[in-house]
Amino acid sequence: MTSRGPEKRVRKAPAERRSEMVTAAARVGLAEGLECVTLRRVADELGVRPGLVGHYFPAADRLVAEAFTSATLAELDGLLPELPAGPGPDSGPGVAVRALRRLFSLTSSADFDDVSRIWLNARHLARYRPVLREHVVEQDLLWCRRIERVVATGVAAGDFRCADPWASAVRIHVAIDGTSAYVNTGVGHRAAPIADMARTLAEAELGLASGALGPR
Repeated sequence: MTSRGPEKRVRKAPAERRSEMVTAAARVGLAEGLECVTLRRVADELGVRPGLVGHYFPAADRLVAEAFTSATLAELDGLLPELPAGPGPDSGPGVAVRALRRLFSLTSSADFDDVSRIWLNARHLARYRPVLREHVVEQDLLWCRRIERVVATGVAAGDFRCADPWASAVRIHVAIDGTSAYVNTGVGHRAAPIADMARTLAEAELGLASGALGPR
């Protein structure tokens, strides 16, 4: 019987290794806070040496910023997927209404709490970390543009009445962000009318009856 020696560690492609580190950092940021995203913490998460993480991210602030972006991009795609550009079963009247109704249902649930915390966390840390601040501004713009496209789609389909989709999108985004700032104050402080504020503002912005974007 022959004995097997230690298995040879597979060398990963640089892009794959880097992506793995950002994903691990995002996981730590969501669960524990961006302050806990350090080279050593991510190395422990992946079972590698801190020096390897440092090779890809000589400055920890860059890793923190990319962790935030990774987490919030996944959030945006999950909460408000891109609407199809052309005609089809997922386009036309009612599509934009359903998209916003789903968005408000998800953002008002406890499942959104970890993401709310990482946004709140990032906005605070961005005051001291310029790289993170750039990423926060970029993600804000992505959110507003995504909402703007949904609003414009609803206007084109005759579902919404809105003179300036961009302005309405910005106000809706700010309302979602503002209500999520209460995530650390306890459930009692997040009940209606705070929980419904973003939805009711969106209904007013888009010329909809009260409750039109509520759960069905």
